[in-house]
Amino acid sequence: MTKILHPARFSKTVLVPASKSHTIRALLIASFAAGTSRILNPLDSQDAASCIGACRLFGAGIAEGKTSGGERILIVEGNAGRPARPPVPVDVGNSGTTLYFGAALAALAGEETSFTGDSQICCRPAGNLLRSLEDLGARVRCEAGGRAPFAVAGPLRGGKTSIECPTSQYLSALLLAAPLAPSPGGETLTEIDVPLLYEEPYVEMTLRWLDGQGIRMERQGLRHFVVPGGQGYRAFEKAVPGDFSSATFFFCAAAATGGPVTLRGLDMGDAQGDKAVVSILKSMGCTVKTAGLNITLTGAPLKGRDIDMNAIPDSLPALAVTACFAEGRTRLLNAPQARLKETDRIAVMARELSKMGARIKELPDGLEIEGGAGLRGCRVDGHCDHRVVMALAVAALGARGDTEIESAEAASVTFPGFFDLLEA
Repeated sequence: MTKILHPARFSKTVLVPASKSHTIRALLIASFAAGTSRILNPLDSQDAASCIGACRLFGAGIAEGKTSGGERILIVEGNAGRPARPPVPVDVGNSGTTLYFGAALAALAGEETSFTGDSQICCRPAGNLLRSLEDLGARVRCEAGGRAPFAVAGPLRGGKTSIECPTSQYLSALLLAAPLAPSPGGETLTEIDVPLLYEEPYVEMTLRWLDGQGIRMERQGLRHFVVPGGQGYRAFEKAVPGDFSSATFFFCAAAATGGPVTLRGLDMGDAQGDKAVVSILKSMGCTVKTAGLNITLTGAPLKGRDIDMNAIPDSLPALAVTACFAEGRTRLLNAPQARLKETDRIAVMARELSKMGARIKELPDGLEIEGGAGLRGCRVDGHCDHRVVMALAVAALGARGDTEIESAEAASVTFPGFFDLLEA
């Protein structure tokens, strides 16, 4: 699908959709818990649907309903940490989180579970995680060089592993599975060393979920973990908070075009790393006001700066666009993992923004942008990457002339109503 966008000042109030990262953690913990959980206000997107499909194949019962106030709810009957053997391969679609978390949790079962996904998923590396699962007793069958499709069988027996995590999802996957490792005849211990870790806030998010479940572990910061097995997840009722990753595009739209924009449903006390975008835009010149779960950001003349993107690589596409409207040079640094997402987002954003007249060049770990040149509308390619599509839509609002965005339908992976909100 091609979307045509016109230049416009973005100024409105938006209820932010639920967090994808929280939704998937909630679904998997509920699916492997004993009893019936209630997940309020979960994200409704392609990635969330992929996770629901995987959880059902693991033996969880999931029904959708509405609260008395009309809020969407998922009612999940868990498998008590004993996953069923899926009769067909688990197709995670475009959801890397579901792939990595699901692979680790599948290793709790004695029988083999196969995983696959779309063409982008089958290009994303999983070798480090698969090797660690083997260290901990799992059996792995993979003929694609550490990428999907692959198959995993357990059960996990505990032990020691060292894992480099260019994506935090590897470590979160192990931390979700290790407490459920069976402990026949004694305590199973899983010991994890982490010599390299990017995207630390997402591991903090996982740890908050585990703390809420009463999971016992010993750890030294985020570099060494000892997790006893034989534990279990319990049923819960929890509302999913708003998504700072989705909010980033509206904050950046206001920064680029003047705003103001008020985003509702955002908790600055949440563990989501992308909340840092608010302070980054403030440091570039925007004004920010917070009132409860509402954040209002007003655009102003922007000034370029260096930004460490290691903890927030998903914000790189939107901040690259914002930098085009800032005075002076902006460097987005320390995010080599942005090349390993749905696309090589560093290369893709450099290519597409160059078409629009940006003065931009690739760095090994990020981008360098000389702002002030202005952008002009043209035909650009979203590369079937939801965050690239949404970032280019932000660029279109501030450009001169109309912009045509190819593969715009990819936004529905995490944000089905994005263009409706943008155009309303």
